[in-house]
Amino acid sequence: MASKSTKSPKSPKSPKSTGGAFAILGALLVALGLGLGIRYAFLDKGPIEPLKIEVKIGGPFDLVDHNGRTVTDETYRGRYLLVYFGYIYCPDVCPTGLQTITEALNKLGDKAQAVQPIFVSVDPERDTVAQMAAYVKSFHPSLIGLTGAPEQVMATARAYRVYYAKVKKEGAAPNEYLVDHSAVIYLMGPDGRYIQHFSHSVEAEEMARALERHIDK
Repeated sequence: MASKSTKSPKSPKSPKSTGGAFAILGALLVALGLGLGIRYAFLDKGPIEPLKIEVKIGGPFDLVDHNGRTVTDETYRGRYLLVYFGYIYCPDVCPTGLQTITEALNKLGDKAQAVQPIFVSVDPERDTVAQMAAYVKSFHPSLIGLTGAPEQVMATARAYRVYYAKVKKEGAAPNEYLVDHSAVIYLMGPDGRYIQHFSHSVEAEEMARALERHIDK
């Protein structure tokens, strides 16, 4: 005699699974609708203006120029400034940077009168006024060398976010050292505000074009 089947009946599908799927789908549609609404709300108002963030480079300084005259940042108002930090005993980086500035200004011709190049010493202990006066003669005629007390130089370097530190070999005499420093050339506007900077590798032609673009505005 054949035995009856003992298979248990199939349980009906729970309606909760279908309802959950619809709930998720609904949430996605709502999120999509909100996203599109926000997007079109912005588009209706025209293009979004980029945030303008002022770069905090530069500021007040009180130094001495290569003629022995006390100067401040206010002394050079109304002219564009090319500000470069370095030192007289720098073996190659500083002369290269100053030569690039010289060539760029030469390319500008008469327009170079709107620009004041400035060389700020990061080695005030050795870079005296007399030595600065002799050094700047090797570059553009309008170049001004600035030095001062160590604390004055430090304050100026901090304002321009410039790093510098003595590098001394073991056993060297007290005045025998190099100075590791930032090799950036800053372009400041006639109002004293930062405009842009040039890296050490910049070509004179590129610098001249940038200067001319700002002068002609």
